[in-house]
Amino acid sequence: MSILPTQNSLFNKIEKVRRRHAKVKDKTITLAHGSGGKAMRDLIEDIFVGSFDNPLLSDLEDQARVNLAELNAMGDRLAFTTDSYVIDPILFPGGNIGELAVNGTVNDLAVSGATPLYLSCGMIIEEGFPVATLRQIAQSMKQAADFAGVQIVTGDTKVVDRGSADKLFINTTGVGVIRSGIDISAANLQPGDTIIVNGYLGDHGAAITVAREELALESSIKSDCQPLNGLVDAILAVCPEIHAMRDATRGGLATVLNEFALSSSVGIRLYEQALPVREEVQGVCELLGFDPLYMANEGKLVTVVPKNQAEKVINAMKNHPAGKDAVTIGEVIDSPSGVVIMETIFGTDRIVDMLVGDQLPRIC
Repeated sequence: MSILPTQNSLFNKIEKVRRRHAKVKDKTITLAHGSGGKAMRDLIEDIFVGSFDNPLLSDLEDQARVNLAELNAMGDRLAFTTDSYVIDPILFPGGNIGELAVNGTVNDLAVSGATPLYLSCGMIIEEGFPVATLRQIAQSMKQAADFAGVQIVTGDTKVVDRGSADKLFINTTGVGVIRSGIDISAANLQPGDTIIVNGYLGDHGAAITVAREELALESSIKSDCQPLNGLVDAILAVCPEIHAMRDATRGGLATVLNEFALSSSVGIRLYEQALPVREEVQGVCELLGFDPLYMANEGKLVTVVPKNQAEKVINAMKNHPAGKDAVTIGEVIDSPSGVVIMETIFGTDRIVDMLVGDQLPRIC
């Protein structure tokens, strides 16, 4: 009788014990943590597997293996997105770079009508980065993933020389499944459609602006960083005929609406009086010469719906925590094609153009 199965079983037990005892003893990240040796394995098992642990990740293969039959049962198309996060500062009021990476990728999937399922996590860490901060960020990523109902199933870690990066960069890729019959696209707008946002604009951009050391401002503004997939589910439950939807991140509301107008060859009319902007955010913008329409958000979506569906969509959004401040802000018009016009509080019209450059770099 072969003793190989017994040997394999023993090896597996030894490996599990080794994983449980893996511990990063250093206070800061060193180049050894990216060398591919024991220090790197300890880092991965202690901080990342220790935080993200789930059945697809725990095998520690070079890839996550997903059951296609389960995906096919959820919808008829795969949604696939990737984004990189380089925010400064990496810890900010209302969140951190890890939460931002999870929620940002979840939201990019959700606004396509997809159910987000799986994320990857690639980290580029600068030598000297505090291990305690890395652990905090990894644990917050796990909490954000659990809250959004997704799993972090694979990843990669690279350590670069001191000065070759700014503390920590994170790349996340997300996979989800689009439900059958859902067709959400920036090219779907029709004259008469209603434009809705789920709450206050510019919170994230204002929070990051104030948090930066060179701006000695006192403020209670927090980032709006949050997952939106639950809110999207609530919207689609009452209105599967959503025409367009997008999260308003870099470039803010103005950029999203310009993209919609150009893609659908329609005009868009905004009403300044209807735009939800906190007084504190408005104050920061006035002080620094920023425009709230271009300020970044990390928990706000813009959705365009047929006019006869708008009331029930608003009601559904208000019944969800992420949409309690939802409001109608404008409408789709025939012309001028590809142009966003805002009716100001003074009754005049102002063209809201695409942002040239960036009001504030390293925002997400």
